[in-house]
Parts: sequence; C-alpha cells; structure tokens
Amino acid sequence: MVRTALRDVIAHKARLLMTALAVLLGVAFVSGTLVFTDSVSTAYTRGSERSFDRVDVRIRPIGTGDSGGTGSLLDRRLLDRAGALPGVASATGTVSGFTALAGRDGRMLGDGWATMGANYSGQPLVEGRAPRAAGEIAIDAETAARSGYGVGDTVRLSVSGPVLDGRVTGVFSTTDGNVAAGGTLTVFDTATAQRLFAEPGRYNHIDLEAAPGTSQDALRRQVERLLPYGSEAVTRGELVRQQTARNAASFSSLSQILLACAGVALFVGGFLIVNTFTMLIARRGRELALLRAVGATRGQVTRSVLAEAAMVGLVASAVGLAIGAGVGAAVRALLSASGGLLPDGPLVISSATVLVSLGLGLGVTLAAAWLPARHVSAIPPVAALSGAYTPPAGRRLVVRDSIGAVLAATGGGMVVASTFADGGGTAALDEQEALLGLGAVLLLTGVFVLTPLISRPVIAAAGPALRRFGVVGRLAGRNAVRDPRRTAATASALTIGLTLITALSVLGTSADRTIRELAGADYIRADYVVTMANSGSLAPDAERRLNALEEVVASSPRRETPARVDGEDQAVTGFDTATIRQLVGFEFVEGTYAPGDTAVVDDVTAAERGWRVGDTLTVVWPDGRRGTLTVSGLYRSAFDRGVKVDTSVMDPHLDRIADNQIFLKTRGGTSDANRRAVERALGGSPAVRVSDKDDLVKQFTGAVGIVLSVLYGMLALAVLVAVLGVVNTMAMSVHERAREIGLLRAVGLDRQGVRLMIRLEATVIALFGGALGVALGVLLGWAAGELVSTTVLDTWSFVVPWGRLALVLVSAALVGVAAAVWPARRATRLGTLEAIGAG
Repeated sequence: MVRTALRDVIAHKARLLMTALAVLLGVAFVSGTLVFTDSVSTAYTRGSERSFDRVDVRIRPIGTGDSGGTGSLLDRRLLDRAGALPGVASATGTVSGFTALAGRDGRMLGDGWATMGANYSGQPLVEGRAPRAAGEIAIDAETAARSGYGVGDTVRLSVSGPVLDGRVTGVFSTTDGNVAAGGTLTVFDTATAQRLFAEPGRYNHIDLEAAPGTSQDALRRQVERLLPYGSEAVTRGELVRQQTARNAASFSSLSQILLACAGVALFVGGFLIVNTFTMLIARRGRELALLRAVGATRGQVTRSVLAEAAMVGLVASAVGLAIGAGVGAAVRALLSASGGLLPDGPLVISSATVLVSLGLGLGVTLAAAWLPARHVSAIPPVAALSGAYTPPAGRRLVVRDSIGAVLAATGGGMVVASTFADGGGTAALDEQEALLGLGAVLLLTGVFVLTPLISRPVIAAAGPALRRFGVVGRLAGRNAVRDPRRTAATASALTIGLTLITALSVLGTSADRTIRELAGADYIRADYVVTMANSGSLAPDAERRLNALEEVVASSPRRETPARVDGEDQAVTGFDTATIRQLVGFEFVEGTYAPGDTAVVDDVTAAERGWRVGDTLTVVWPDGRRGTLTVSGLYRSAFDRGVKVDTSVMDPHLDRIADNQIFLKTRGGTSDANRRAVERALGGSPAVRVSDKDDLVKQFTGAVGIVLSVLYGMLALAVLVAVLGVVNTMAMSVHERAREIGLLRAVGLDRQGVRLMIRLEATVIALFGGALGVALGVLLGWAAGELVSTTVLDTWSFVVPWGRLALVLVSAALVGVAAAVWPARRATRLGTLEAIGAG
C-alpha cells in the first residue's frame, strides 16, 4: 500500500502541486516567524548578559525601573553601607535617565525608548578620556560610527528640557543591550549626571559585584537587610530577563501577528486539501475499489490515502521550513535596513522550530485528507467498480445541516451576548473577550457547515445576471451548484480571509471616527500638550519656564507615582486641580474636585474597589509615609482612569518632581506663533513634542492605520492561498468534466464560450465566498466595537465602510476571474473527439 501511495503521488503530482504550495506557504510563514523571533531573542539575551557582566545585584527603587523618575532616590550612605558588606567586591552608584543626542541634521539619534545617559562608571575607552566636568561627555562607539561624531566635536543634547551643548572627550565600547537595540548611551561625570537625573549625592540605582565565593542569591539576602522603604534588590539573572523582555517587546507583537496570519493561511489551506483529495479520490474510485476487491481492507485504503497526504505534507513542510529560514533572515535584514536596528547575532533555527513547522504542515495535511479517505473506504467495492454507486447523502446532509444550524445559532447568540457587559474592569473585559472569541469560532464553524445549503439559494439569486450571458451563463450557474460541498469548500477558503479583512475595516473605520469625535468633544480643552519623545519625564523646571510665557494663560502638569491605596498597588496621578478644568474635561457623575487631602476616582475603578463619594482611603506613599484621601468625586473618562489628586498632596512624598505631560491653554488658541514660543521656552529640544488636538488625533489614528496596514498585508497570504484553492478546484473540475466540455464543443459551443463559462463559474463561487465573508465580518466588527464601548470606552461610533466593502466584493470577483485563467485555457485546449472519449 505504501508503494501504491507513492505511485499515486507521482502520477498526480501536477494536481497535488497547489496543495503542496498552500502547505508550503503556511509553514514558511510559521517557521520564518519562529526563526526571526528566536534569533532576535537570543541576540538580545546575549547582549543583556554582557550588559550586566560586572553586576551581580542591583539596588533600585521599586516601580520606577532603572532610570529614576518620580519616587525615591538612593543616597551615598546606602552606597557606603552596601559596599562594606562582606560579600561585596565593589559597589558603584549609578545615575541614569533619558538623554537625546541630536545628529548633524538636528534630529534625535536612535530610538527614544533606548536613548539613555548615565554617569561614567569605568566603561572601556577606545579613544580619548572620560568626562571630568560639566559640559563634557563621552559617547558609545556605535553611536560615534552612526553619527560621525568623534573626540573634540560639540554635540547638542537634551535630557528632558532645553538643549545643552556637550564636548566629546571620549568614545567607549559597551555591551549595553539598549545600544545593541538601536539606542545611544551618553556618559557624564558623576556630579553632572546627578544634577541632570537625580539630586546631588543621590543615585538611581547601586550596582554590586560579588566577592569570590559569594553567589548572587546570597549577596541579595545580605543586601535586603539594608534596604530602605520603597527599594528592592534584583539579581543579574532577573535584570537580564527584564532587559531582554523590554528590548524584544516591540517585536513580540509583530511575531504574534505573523503567527496568527500564518495560522489563518494554514486553516484556509485545509479547505484546499479537502477539495483536492475529494476530487482525486472520486476520479480513482474504480482503482481503489479494485484494491478492495483483491483483498485490501477499508483501513488499508484509508491509510493509503493518508500516506499520500503525508508524503505531500512532509515534502511541502520541509521546503517551507527551508524557505522560512530565509524569510526570517530577510525580515531581520529588512527591519535593520529600515532603521529598526537589531543586535548582531547568529540565525537561530531551534529544534522546536523544526518540530513545530513539520508538525503543523503534516498535521494540517493529514487532518484535511482524513475525511475524504474515510468516505472512499466506505464505498462497496462492487458498486464502485460498476460506477453506479451513489452514496445515500440525504440523511447525512440533514444531520450536517442540523449540526451547522445549532453551531451557528449558538455562536451568533454568544457574539451578541458578548456586547452586553454587566460591569467594567479587567475581569469583565476578559470574560466578554472570551465569550466573543468562542462565539465567533462557533459561528464561523456553523456557517461553514451550512455553506452547502446556503450556496444554492444565494447562487440562484445571481441567475438574472448570469442569464444575460445566455446559455453559457445558465451553464455556469448550474455548474457552480452541481456539487454544493465542493463549492462550499472553495468559497469558504475565501470567506475566512475576507471575514477578517472586513472585520478589521469596520473596526478601523469605527475607531478612527470614535477617536475624532472624542477628541472633538470636551475632553481635551488644552491648546497644547507637551510630552517627551520617549514618553518619559519632562525637566523639573519645564512647567515654570512655560508659565513664564505671556502667551500661556493656564497650565497643569500631569505626574504619576506608584503607591498603595487601600492595601493594593495603585498609580496615583497628580494635577493642578485649580486649573485642570480649563484643560481637561472630566465628566463627573458625582461630586467634584475639593481642596485638601482628597481624590477623584473614575467610576469603573470605584465600582471594582467598592469606593463611594465620602469614603476615606488609606495610602502609603513612595517615601513610606502613610496618609488618607477622601473620595470627593467620581468621574467618567474614556482615556484617563485611576486615582487623581492635587499635586500639592503628592509632591511632599517625592524625591524628584517629574511631569509626564504638561497641558497648556494659550492666549488666542493654537497658532504657529504660540507653538514656536512654547518650543523656544523649552530650548528647541528635538526630544520634546508640542502637540495640539489635531496632532494627538493623528498620533492615535496613525497608530491604528499602521497596525491595520500590517494586518491587511499579512492576511493577503490567506487570500493568496484561497486563490490557489479556486484555481485548483476549477482545474480539477475541468478535468472531471472533460467529456461534458467535449460534448458542448461538439454541439456548437466555441472556445470563447467555454472560456467564458469557466470564468463565470469561478467568479460566481468567489463572489459567494466574498459576500459571506463581508456579512460575517460586519457582524463580528460590530460586536467587537460594542464590546469596546461597554468595557473600555464609554462611547463607540459604529461605521460601516461601504466603499471599502464594495472594493472587497470587487476584489473577490477579480479573484474568481484571475483564478479561472489557467483552467479556462486548459478547457479550450481539449480536443473535441478526445474529450468525448475521456472517462
């Protein structure tokens, strides 16, 4: 039977080519994503390990990372006490923070999240000397090579406020993972770094190197006895894991998107495989029946067909794995070439990648071929040999349609139910998302099961349009519904991709409208919002500089600090409550701002925590001091939730005042003159953003547009596989109907008529799949939007992008026309007498 399977694969290699290609594309995408992810992750891990090669334990404030910000700072006394521990070989106080270097074109070098500055702590110099006084800096060798800066050059830089000038006194080598990820590292003398990033004599963190014979864990236990409130001791292993995760986070989303789209492509390919083996087995009915007649069992026949599928799947998966390795390397090179600098490292093809890729390709192929194999083995040998056997499909179709109806109704009900959230918060959102996801799967499955039943009336509705083509159109319509199962499987492959594309179009258009409406409403009252390019903290004196402008009539900072409120970790946000009403429009549902130790809380958080107006909350601030806050108001906000207090309540507990944003109201509103005045007050820093309401809207909608563009591109693979399915189905259908086509030619149908008939049939099937996909996509897009409006945003504008949906249907028709080109050409090349004698 194995030899028989091998012979059949070789005999039908042309017809199995499309199946192999579909599996190959899906596996190549999966393996390419895994190779890319593993390679980048390994490079980041190695770079992070080198970054901390002289650090065994780090002491740092809790919740503020390694770059400071608001909260506690570490003092010289702690540095001296830690350095005197018996297990410590050396102790180094480090001060660090965001530092933007301007290139020769005036633009910021590197990625904002990884452009850092610190005090000099012994980095190996490759040129020049270490900085010793204010106005002197040293830069890393990779930044020097990219920018062209060298010893003696003057560089413009900003650490969160006005632009400073620094003279390069040295160039050093570094294994810092942030630099490897495309960032920059600038070092200052310690006194200057403390002035810029902390306070004189204070540090962001303290690095300890263990003495010989002392492990990291043992050193951490020694250090923990010295820790002041609000600080923690972290081992090198944990530091490496955290930096690796932080550096790779920007690529993890891309990897997940690629894997999801590859999964969709493999799922779509499953329909193609089912179609291919169903038609191949139908053509070989007598051959397989003869095997049964000479002694082969049903199991042997089934295994023979599965062996064919296994050979196709294994070969396609192996080729896909090899191509995927090249795809992974190409994606990495493309991202590096486009400015997304990645760390150097080898191309990693792990055993897990090999097993997953081969297992997926082989598993999908076998699973899709199992049903056709099972069906053919059930045909009585004598009936199959006579060619007169017709399987009793009536009862089986009734059962199939009943199951499909139950699945579709249950899934549709769950999708609708997911839009009715009983309450807000993360838990409610997770439950509703799970309900929507499961409902969508059940709905799609039910519709796929019902597609043979749906196809007849829907395609029949196209009858008037087809009759305009005369006899050829009527023949095309009948051929499209001749085998409803084959039509359904072909159309469903296209339906999946177009369902996702339609749902994304609905969500993207609705999100764009919603963001514009919210921004145009009363929420953002400020004329300008000032932020840093890395979303970090602005200079401590930034608000003072801005308030000194005659153009500014009102301002308020926005700063955050970690705290414990009523026994749970909670970020507390500070505003100037005297002016915030002019700048941000919180919609209060009860109470309002009040003087003293009071707080306002969003209604969702209040409902989750059981807080009401008038309740007293206990709070532990970053400096360890306890206090109380009285809830004076509950507000509703689509963007900014949490506990809000006046800055006067928060500031006494912070070692360093650092604003995340500053809201400004200017005389005369937004204007070029006012924007220039604000930028000049901040020193013209390339790291500071001055955004008006339109800029903020563009930032949101631009991010949505980029994500949707990536998803559309990825889902194009699923549509490509669906096109292969239509091509394969039509080609094999032409082969099956060779005799019929010959008879049509004999009674007067010319080559052009045959070509038109094949094209119309493919177009009708593609349009059926497209219409089904658009309908399902609109439903799922609506449900997802309603879910957002009930659990995340307070309002959501549902928009149906009719123009885009019309384009989707036109594209589906074009898919049918394109997919029919080769089968139609093949049909017209059939000789009339040869075709009549076929079969």
